[in-house]
Amino acid sequence: MTEPQHVTDPQEAAQLLAEKIRGVRFATFTTVSQDGSLHGRPMATQEAEFDGDLWFFTYRDSHKVTDIQANRQVHLGYNNPDKNLWVDVSGTAEQVDDREKMRDLWKPPLKAFFPDGVDDPNLTLIKVTPQRAEYWDGPASGIGKVVAFARTLASGGKTPPGKDVKLDLEGNG
Repeated sequence: MTEPQHVTDPQEAAQLLAEKIRGVRFATFTTVSQDGSLHGRPMATQEAEFDGDLWFFTYRDSHKVTDIQANRQVHLGYNNPDKNLWVDVSGTAEQVDDREKMRDLWKPPLKAFFPDGVDDPNLTLIKVTPQRAEYWDGPASGIGKVVAFARTLASGGKTPPGKDVKLDLEGNG
């Protein structure tokens, strides 16, 4: 089996992460619950100029806010089946009360989830600072998938059907 490629330059890693999750609307946002179990839920990543952080709207009295106040480690899972792409992100989260940032990130479709809008006193942001990420990028076309699968079978699993890239966003190598 081929070893994954490693990107250790934080700027290059952040750029690759932004490129891979661009257009993937939802992530599975996983926190560590009070009892130590993992709790995942779908959350919409806010489209913004990627500065290295990922932003999510939520209510301040939600379980996810309670979870990150006790344990800041979170996991985000992105998937784009049309591109045959999976992205795994580990990082730290924090609650951010910044109305100006909320206004910058606000989009009209959010009204379906947060009917009172940015002025809702219970509305808050979660900022996730990615530390590590990994993506698996496979052939997207039907023919490409078949060819890659056949190549993997023929090689006894030594030729993976796609690319596996590990991203170090902290520069720790």
